Formats: sequence, C-alpha cells, structure tokens
Amino acid sequence: MKRKLWIIFFMIVLVGCNKSTSDGTTPAGETPTPGLATPVVKTTQAPDIESAALSFLESWKNSDFPAMYAMLSSESQALITEEDFSQIYHDLAVELAIDSLGYAILSSFVDPSQAQVAVSINYNSRLIEGINRDIILLLSLSDGVWKLDWSKGMIFPELEGDNQLQLTRLVPSRGNIYDRNGSVIVAYAEAISVGITPSQINAKKEEKVLDELGRDLDMPPEVIYAMYQDYPPDVDWYLPLGAISMDEIEPRLGILESYTNNGVLLRTFDGRYYFNGGAAPQAVGYVRWIQEAEVDSYRILGYSKGEKVGGQGLERWGEPYLTGDRGGILYIVDGEGEIISQLAREEAAPPSEIYTTFEKDFQLEVQKALYGYNGAVVVLELDTGRILAMASNPNFDPNSFNSDYYNSSFLLQEYYKADRKSPFLNRATQGLYPLGSVFKIITMAAALETGEFQAGDLYDCQYFFEELPGVTLNDWTYDHFLEDDKTQPSGVITLSEGLMRSCNPYFWHIGLHLYQNGYPDAISDMAKGFGLGSLTGVESLEEEAGNIPSPGSELDATNQAIGQGDT
Repeated sequence: MKRKLWIIFFMIVLVGCNKSTSDGTTPAGETPTPGLATPVVKTTQAPDIESAALSFLESWKNSDFPAMYAMLSSESQALITEEDFSQIYHDLAVELAIDSLGYAILSSFVDPSQAQVAVSINYNSRLIEGINRDIILLLSLSDGVWKLDWSKGMIFPELEGDNQLQLTRLVPSRGNIYDRNGSVIVAYAEAISVGITPSQINAKKEEKVLDELGRDLDMPPEVIYAMYQDYPPDVDWYLPLGAISMDEIEPRLGILESYTNNGVLLRTFDGRYYFNGGAAPQAVGYVRWIQEAEVDSYRILGYSKGEKVGGQGLERWGEPYLTGDRGGILYIVDGEGEIISQLAREEAAPPSEIYTTFEKDFQLEVQKALYGYNGAVVVLELDTGRILAMASNPNFDPNSFNSDYYNSSFLLQEYYKADRKSPFLNRATQGLYPLGSVFKIITMAAALETGEFQAGDLYDCQYFFEELPGVTLNDWTYDHFLEDDKTQPSGVITLSEGLMRSCNPYFWHIGLHLYQNGYPDAISDMAKGFGLGSLTGVESLEEEAGNIPSPGSELDATNQAIGQGDT
C-alpha cells in the first residue's frame, strides 16, 4: 500500500514541474530549462595564409618594399625602420645583379594564431644561374590579419646574424673595334702621351724637335708651331700633342727621349686605346667611368663599380656586344668580411668584336682634309651605301677619357670650353643645316608630279623675283654681278635648264604657284617621300631627324622651294 502511494506522489510532482498544454506536450521553441537562452555558436575562420604569403612575395618581385614593410608585425617593425628594411632588399638586388625574382609556395601550416609557409625562391641573377633557396615565412595573426615575424633569414637563409652576401664579379676584357679590312681602330694597348713645353725648347733645335714630333704624330711641323706661336716666351705653358701606341713608337722611342731635355714630355699609360688619336671619334665614341649616381643601376646589370662604359657612338650602341657575358663568385661573409663559404660560381664569357664599314687610312685622310674647318664629310660606297668615311670637325681625342693619360685633363678642359663649338657633336648625323639648292631636286619632282609644270615649261630667270607683294628677292647671279660686274642672269630657260642653272626665281615661282593653287604641302610631302625629315636608321649613330615643315605663308613656300627658311 505504501509503495503504491509513493508512485502516485512522484507522478504528481512530475506533472507539476511541467507546463501543460492541451495535449500534454512542451511548446515548440522553448527551452527545456527555464531561465537559460538557446546557445548561438559562431565560427571565425582565419584569413588564408597562402594568400598573405603570396601578397608579400609578389610585392618583393615588384620591388615594392613599402608594401612589404606594411605586412610586418608591429614587433618586427619596432626592430627595423622602413628605410633600413628597403635598403636591405635593394642592396640584395644590386649585389646579386637580380634580373627577376621567381617563387613558389611549397607548403603551409597554421596553428590558430601562428603560421609557417615554406617557399622556394629563384634569384634570377644576370651573373650566376641557378641561385635558389628554400625559406620559411613565419606569420602571426594580429587583429584578424596575418603579419610577418621578419628576420634576414627570410631574404636568404644564410644571412642570419651578421652574415652578408658578397658577389665577386668576373669581367671579360672589352671587345675590339676594327675597320672593314681588319685594321684595329680600338683595342687595349700600352702607349705614351706626347706634349711639349715650348719655352723649354732650345731655339737652335726647335726645327729638328718639331720635325721629329711631326713625323711620329703624323702632324705637319708648321701645324705644331702654329699651336703655340702665341704663347708668352717666358711662361712654362704645357701643350698636349697626342698619344702614340708603344708598338708604333718603340723603334723611334730613343729619338724622342733624346729631346726630353728640350721641352718634350713623354709619359707611359695603358688601357683602351684609340689608335691615331681616334678614327671617326664621334661615330666610334669613347668609354667613360661609371659615375657615382649610376653605380647601383649599372651594378644591378652586372657591372663592377670601377668599370667603364660606352659614352657615345659605337662604344655606347655596342655595349651589349663589347662587354661580353660577365660571371661571378657568390660568397657568404661574416660581419668582418671574412669568407665563410662559396655558394656558387660562373665563369665569364668573351666579348664580341665589331667590324665597321670604315676604311681607317682613308678615314684619317678625310679627317686631315677637314683640319681648320667646321663641318662634316661623309663618303658612301656607291653600290652598297656603306659608309667608308665619316668625319666631323672640330673633333676630339677619345683617349682623353682615360685618366691615366697624362694629356687627359688638359684636353678635356679644352673640349668643354663654351667656345669650343661642340667637338662631341657628329655634324654628319646631328648637325641641322638648310639643304640649300640641292633641295631644288625635291621641288622639281613635286612640280612635275602635281602636273602643274612640265620639264619644257619656259620661265624668264632674271636678277630679281618680284611675284610676292612688297618683297624683292635676288638671284645668285645678281650677287655675283655685284662682285664681278659681268655675271648675267640666266634668261629664258626650261625647267630642266632651271635646275642645271640653279635658277632661284624659277623655283621661287614654283613654290609660290603650288602654294596658291591647292598644293601647299606638295613640296613637303615629296621631301618626306625622299626620306628627309626622318631618321636614317643607322642605329649605331646618334642622329637628328631634321625638319620638313608645311609652309604657313607664301614667303615660307618660296623659301622652302630652294631649301631655305625652316627647312
């Protein structure tokens, strides 16, 4: 009986502890336990670790050092400034002569707030192939963003501590330059500089001294004398005369040395040597030292700090060929600069040589013919268009850029004087001059092509051209008449005869007629069709395109017709 009563009591208690519904079930959506809310579970995913690593590596590849630094943890940034951080990566690129950077992610590991990414780096050096390293990027999660816990080992594993990379560059000798027959124009050589102090020359021996110098320098004695004849007699001014290769002067060196107590000064030097004082110096060019501001930009290309590079002409254009393929030896050194280990080595490869179309002996004779004149001469081979000679005056001695050459400072000081009329300018390819009467060929071609003129058309070519209102232009025959009182005008002539006589009034008439009758650009277009106003395409030479304008007035049109004005 008692057992039955306990069971009934227990059932009553259970019923009293539950909120009843009409069907005796618990309402949907309510917690079984009064006073406790339904728990809400949210899962926050860590950002993708490999995306963060790729962002850092891509910034490295693009040399975006500020972006890389921004990805460092605050602890890492506290240990190194952005400037120092950027400098380390810049110096690495320069030291290894890095052309490009390659990378690949090998694996990654994430432990909630810490991560590691294994990366393979390919340092594509211009000097040594196959510089590869596997590095580990250590990252930590900060405010939901992956940041790098950076160290130098993330650049190159061996750089931990005070270790540094050191790449010794292996540099081949610079290639030679020859003329078309294999005669050397530029090569390494030993030579002597030659100069005189005129006040120290014994008057009784002066003629003999000048004869001997002229013979060895291929310079007329009277030219040497003219160079110093205005020097004050009691002032020891030095006159640089030139340089002679040791091979050329050796048989006669003793003779020149016998005059060193008579004002002759000889000094030996070696290096890249331009024979005969420079054949076609503006076209061949010279080599110069890499300047301080250029050091990093050249070192990243594989050059050493103390090298010379082409400064003009073939020397500059042919730089990739003349320098060969540099090699290098990569070391790890400690903080004291002591070598710890050699990591890689690649030997240098020899350079190419350049053969020009010049004939050196002929070139030197053309240069002599220009002595005393400002101007240029170009001699082309008729059938091929090859340039046999290209001379421009005033010119310069390319050896003057060799600081071991005793005459160097004296010559460079002269070359860079404001009144020296630009000796480095190649007047054959860079000088801009009115073409003059040669341009009448262009004007005649334009006149015939338009159909406005025929070869047999007559024109009365007199002293004066008066077809422009208020303007009178004189023919060249009038200028000669004023000089000799007998030169007559050409008279009535055909167009063909007008070209032969170079009749200015006839061609002024053509230019004005075409301009007034709907062909204002006929002459300009014809000139451009002949290639004027465009670069010649001789890629090894610095050149200017020239100017072929469209005439803007009747006067412009008449001037253009005879190759004058702005043409």
